[in-house]
Amino acid sequence: MHAQPHPDQADPSRREGRLGVGVISAGKVGAVLGAALRAAGHQVVGVHAVSEDSRTRAESLLDDVPILEIPEILRRSELVLLAVPDDVLSDVVAGAVDAGHIQTGQLLVHTSGRWGTEVLAPAAQSGAIGLAIHPAMTFTGLSMDLQRLSACAFAVTAPAPVLPIAQALAVEMGGEPVVVAEGDRGTYHAALTHAANHLNTITGQAAEMLSGIGVERPDRVLGPLMQASLDNALSSGEGALTGPVARGDVGTVTEHIRLLEASELPEDVRTAYVSMARATAQRAAARGLLSEERAAAILRALDGEQA
Repeated sequence: MHAQPHPDQADPSRREGRLGVGVISAGKVGAVLGAALRAAGHQVVGVHAVSEDSRTRAESLLDDVPILEIPEILRRSELVLLAVPDDVLSDVVAGAVDAGHIQTGQLLVHTSGRWGTEVLAPAAQSGAIGLAIHPAMTFTGLSMDLQRLSACAFAVTAPAPVLPIAQALAVEMGGEPVVVAEGDRGTYHAALTHAANHLNTITGQAAEMLSGIGVERPDRVLGPLMQASLDNALSSGEGALTGPVARGDVGTVTEHIRLLEASELPEDVRTAYVSMARATAQRAAARGLLSEERAAAILRALDGEQA
């Protein structure tokens, strides 16, 4: 896939090792990764786009690429990018196999974090080569995502003989391949979901609390603090932990719980605070950052017992 083109081959789509790529479908991930593969010199021969938003993304990121039905994309493509929701991936694969649209030697690449290549087994039995390539990034579906890929890890899972193909595709899209075993894909995806999605929830809850006391721009208060906390956590691990739980400030934690119970904030705010504070106390104690005695006192406070 990395063969050098002959000097007189000006058309990138005609370079040795370049592939005809079909994208199913033009969601936020599919459109961006399709554009990244095209930027690497592959030719996008067709894209499946049903909704108006998908068609708009296709026109923006994959201009001049024909919008086609799935059977035609499968017929035209040497590499098929399956960027569909996790829960429908197996059905899409099964439908393509049952209809006889899978070609021998065809690369079938899905972008689901949850699944490895086992979900592609029916297509592999029909002669396809299954690869799982998941970018560890949140997508907007805009051109800015292409620049973000340069700092992005791609979880790659594939049988050993074709693993280099998956790794090469990740590199061509601008990312760094990280090999994840088939049986570890679920844990990998849960880790990313916990980190990214729950951070969004916590940010929203904290912003709502600040807005409730009249802070007009909660993002200006939270942004520098959360960015510094994230940077410290990534560079120094849990040794960088600060705050009332890590210090064993039982009185402060008790007051926080009292205020959250008395407020008109949604119940999910208090539930999240208590759950995260409990996990923080337990992990701090396990790592010797907080004494067992102070951790026990924090946990009692979180359970509603008076200090």
